[in-house]
Amino acid sequence: MSVPFSWDLPYAWPRKPVLARNVVCTSQPLAAQAGLAMLAEGGNAVDAAVATAITLSLVEPVSNGIGSDAFAIVWDSGQLHGLNASGRSPAAWTPEYFRGVQIPALGWNAVTVPGAVAAWVALHDRFGRLPFARLFEPAIPYGRNGFLVSPTVAGQWAAQAPVLASQPGFAAAFLPGGRAPAPGELFTFPEHAASLELIAATHGEAFYRGDLAERMVAHSDANGGAMATSDLAAHRVEWVDTIDVDYRGYTVHEIPPNGQGIVALAALGILENFDMASLPVDSVESVHLQIEAVKLAFADALSHVADSEHMTLPPSELLDAEYLRERAGLIDRAKAQHFTTGRPPAGGTVYLTAADDSGMMVSMIQSNYLGFGSGVVVPGTGISLQNRGTGFVLTPGHPNRVGPRKRPFHTIIPGFLTKAGAPVMSFGVMGGTMQPQGHLQVVVRIADYGQNPQAACDGPRFRWLQGTRVSVEDGFPAATLAGLRDLGHDLVTVGDYQQFGSCQAIWRLGDGYLAASDPRRDGQAAGF
Repeated sequence: MSVPFSWDLPYAWPRKPVLARNVVCTSQPLAAQAGLAMLAEGGNAVDAAVATAITLSLVEPVSNGIGSDAFAIVWDSGQLHGLNASGRSPAAWTPEYFRGVQIPALGWNAVTVPGAVAAWVALHDRFGRLPFARLFEPAIPYGRNGFLVSPTVAGQWAAQAPVLASQPGFAAAFLPGGRAPAPGELFTFPEHAASLELIAATHGEAFYRGDLAERMVAHSDANGGAMATSDLAAHRVEWVDTIDVDYRGYTVHEIPPNGQGIVALAALGILENFDMASLPVDSVESVHLQIEAVKLAFADALSHVADSEHMTLPPSELLDAEYLRERAGLIDRAKAQHFTTGRPPAGGTVYLTAADDSGMMVSMIQSNYLGFGSGVVVPGTGISLQNRGTGFVLTPGHPNRVGPRKRPFHTIIPGFLTKAGAPVMSFGVMGGTMQPQGHLQVVVRIADYGQNPQAACDGPRFRWLQGTRVSVEDGFPAATLAGLRDLGHDLVTVGDYQQFGSCQAIWRLGDGYLAASDPRRDGQAAGF
């Protein structure tokens, strides 16, 4: 089949794409194989995605857990279905609750209602083919009998342990013998397995309205938190339409706010005004334009994006083509700049993707936010909790100001690409504020430079931090880094690939798929 990209793999990584009719990609091999097992049993891509997500909550605890949030985009029956399962703040979280003190990153006062379990249930209820409980079976033995900790996960575990050791429940759960497990060491977590069994048996009810909910609230009460049983019981997911922009003949889709997918779309909409293909890949000129577009997009998002029920303008205004053309006009091709928000016209994470031979494709992301999240682990349950509350601000009048039963600004974003209404690619790049920047860089590599998805995942990446400060991987040509510094970019060259996210992508071919997994993680693309 003719493809719009080169099959070359120009970067110095050992990873090769997988070509098959049923595929799963994620950042941890045991989880990818759990999803693949569901496909082999006759399950569909949603069954595979949910089983992968459940297994990831155990085998990659440094990024997600039972207490995570989740988002997904599903292609099925000729259309996209968006799922926002992110949780809301406790009802007690008024601005006065924090008394002007910064919202903490650790402890119960960083925890909003976790949505991952609700995502598993909602996806299965709408699209699943296998019994719900079957999707938990690959993960449960890893909890009861243990799994060998993979190298990247072990490194992240050890790095976070000193910061989190004092958080309630963390050391007992995640520091057996007083330390993080080493690569290849067996780690057992029977409490986690027991909670998965209870969630499976009750179709998620135990987590939001039963025994697990009561244990979470009791632990919150004992440790200065505000989470109530009514907060958990009130949780609901939302099926949403995606938001999108057209870029070089493709349509790029993201989940609408409260997520930051709009940053990737706005930045691509800005770049649409430049002839990127005329600039060499990884050149000074190309990378400069991408950095500046990202900065402009973040300037707007950080001012306007919030829970959709509290935004003061619709996403369509931030993505208006004429407005983005005006924003593009602010870019100086000769120097790096600081940008502020414009005036539109009125009007830590795991990523996984799966596709099956019926054509169903799933783009899904699940996260505790900053690594292990809040550091809180509910005793006897294995439930580690996210710290999404830190996504709020305390600024009066800001649409993202903390408030009761409100969803915070979210970093986790699944992506999807279509062309002329047909599915092309499910993809994501996990890693905090790296995510929309990674989405942009992967799409530019494919759409402007004709790189295949594996090469687009492999290529060196930048990560804008603030102002003119940018961290860059050492895979960029030396001349590019020197040229960017000459333009005024304050570069930090970083050899730690964990800072630049992890890309997973599935590209639809005529009779199957190309599946790519980022070499920056322990991940795997698997198929048959």
